[in-house]
Amino acid sequence: MAMDKQTFEYAPAPESRAVVDIAPAYGLYIDGEFTDAADGKVFKTISPASEEVLSEVAQAGPEDVDRAVKAARKAFEKWSALPGSERAKYLFRIARILQERSRELAVLESLDNGKPIRESRDFDLPTAAAHFFYYAGWADKLQYAGFGPAPRPIGAAGQVIPWNFPLMMLAWKIAPALATGNTVVLKPAETTPLSALFFADICRQAGLPKGVVNILTGDGSTGAELVSHPGVDKVAFTGSTEVGKAIARAVAGTGKKLSLELGGKAANIVFDDAPVDQAVEGIVNGIFFNQGHVCCAGSRLLVQESVADEVLDSLKRRMSTLRVGDPLDKNTDIGAINSAEQLGRIRALTEAGEAEGADRWSPECELPSNGFWFRPTVFTGVTQAHRIAREEIFGPVLSVLTFRTPAEAVEKANNTPYGLSAGIWTEKGSRILWTADKLRAGVVWANTFNKFDPSSPFGGYKESGYGREGGRHGLEAYLATAAEPSNERSERESERDR
Repeated sequence: MAMDKQTFEYAPAPESRAVVDIAPAYGLYIDGEFTDAADGKVFKTISPASEEVLSEVAQAGPEDVDRAVKAARKAFEKWSALPGSERAKYLFRIARILQERSRELAVLESLDNGKPIRESRDFDLPTAAAHFFYYAGWADKLQYAGFGPAPRPIGAAGQVIPWNFPLMMLAWKIAPALATGNTVVLKPAETTPLSALFFADICRQAGLPKGVVNILTGDGSTGAELVSHPGVDKVAFTGSTEVGKAIARAVAGTGKKLSLELGGKAANIVFDDAPVDQAVEGIVNGIFFNQGHVCCAGSRLLVQESVADEVLDSLKRRMSTLRVGDPLDKNTDIGAINSAEQLGRIRALTEAGEAEGADRWSPECELPSNGFWFRPTVFTGVTQAHRIAREEIFGPVLSVLTFRTPAEAVEKANNTPYGLSAGIWTEKGSRILWTADKLRAGVVWANTFNKFDPSSPFGGYKESGYGREGGRHGLEAYLATAAEPSNERSERESERDR
């Protein structure tokens, strides 16, 4: 079907790279100081939009992990003994510095990650700062959080975060850990280490005591070493379900507290009474935000059969206006895929979709010659047996299925090993409540998608992991209550370290 193509030409509006000063090399941040890796190993981090080398970064090995964990355990003694109101002062300082340096950090994040500057500037940075503000407010009120009259910190937390929201994931992990009196060893993703290293500088700028936050850059082997270290009392991981399962096996029987936020294959359900234009904006935001590099992305569109053609026509018109290109251009809607490896996975799964008989469509758009790029793509004629309907693609790829009744919509939405999020589009409040009650998803959005707030918990069921981040619920992962037995292993380790 021929489509009217009405797109506006925008003059380039690039954000200046001059606002951020990236050093040619970075070390590990251990006990308040930047230091080289013990074995001297390094790796390069590149910009996915241009493939240029941004910096050289230290690769942490077992000896470095051991040093960082010991520093965190030593710092825990004094940090956990501080009154909550004193810990809150540091979190408030960090939040304000994030706001003051937000332009610098937004440019850095877009360079290292590939996401559009509009998203890093208007979403990632404000959300990261908001989490520190929010948990600063909880630091002196923990006895009122609902986790017992005398909750106490667990100890040293080992945290491993992904590459899709580097600074925001850091804030989700570190803010509640510090507010509750724990100390942290955090490993950012190998492809996006820079914002975590800049955050280390923010910790120094805020006067945070040495050893309270430690940053170890490296690959998966560094993360595995951190997770298995006997001095780590709590493990928090956000990433793929495959790695999450391996971590769960590694910590089983150790007494370590564990929270996992893993993959997703969210259903975005559009009923026949939904306002089409509003729903289409939600569909686009649900799957093309951050190039689809979102664990809760609405990657399965379930649309009621009677309005499927109307919704798809409107969706294709809207997709034709999306601008793919330079992440630092303020007009860009879709930036670069984060890595060559991820681009290869997206290509393999979309080729599988075609091979299995689904119909593929993408708008015409010119992709840059350098870097890692993928056109926004929609598949129709998809069945629940297709790989593109079952497996997490983690890219700008939407699979469309249809349904006739609300019961069928719920059945199809729940027919997945994942259970992280879902969306509902309808004008009937009763239908929203009925559907949401039956969806097995940790977060259900109604007539919107990808809305986050630090006061609202986030997390999933089934292979999307367990535990919650954000809100009052996010404190629980970093607290031990009076009813729980004391962590004898932590006490033994502390004695040994002394």
